[in-house]
Amino acid sequence: MPPHRPHEREWFDAPDPTGTTNTGERGLRFECTQCGDCCTGPTGFVLFTMDEAQGMAKELGISVDEFMETYTRDTLAGRSLNETRTSFGYDCVFLDRDEKGKALCTVYKARPEQCKTWPFWRSNLRSKRDWEWAESKCPGMNKGPLRDPEFIRLTRDRVDV
Repeated sequence: MPPHRPHEREWFDAPDPTGTTNTGERGLRFECTQCGDCCTGPTGFVLFTMDEAQGMAKELGISVDEFMETYTRDTLAGRSLNETRTSFGYDCVFLDRDEKGKALCTVYKARPEQCKTWPFWRSNLRSKRDWEWAESKCPGMNKGPLRDPEFIRLTRDRVDV
């Protein structure tokens, strides 16, 4: 999909795009709550580049070959991180839940762009309705710091999800 053209307005450019603040601010809010909902659910995929594979392997202290064999699989969309079936759904293989219910990524510093850019994915930003659907599954959406439309566009364009 081509990058956004600067002259095109998008729904999140409007004042108070979510209708929740009545402040006239432009953009969207997000703050991670460490719930892990973005790292679990129905089976899916987390794609990564070879540079990201190298970073995750280094974070784990293993070779890239061992990383690829142990933690990844082929999918129709490309090479993906494995999933583990849990009571929450299909967790990313690197998702670890602590005793207080917080979800932690064991490769957080080296996590793929797909993970770093949540929830500002193209699929969540096509319309306000898509954003609201994602918000129903993520308690950090529409909370926390305001992200301006330019930040949102730049983040969205880093991956094609």
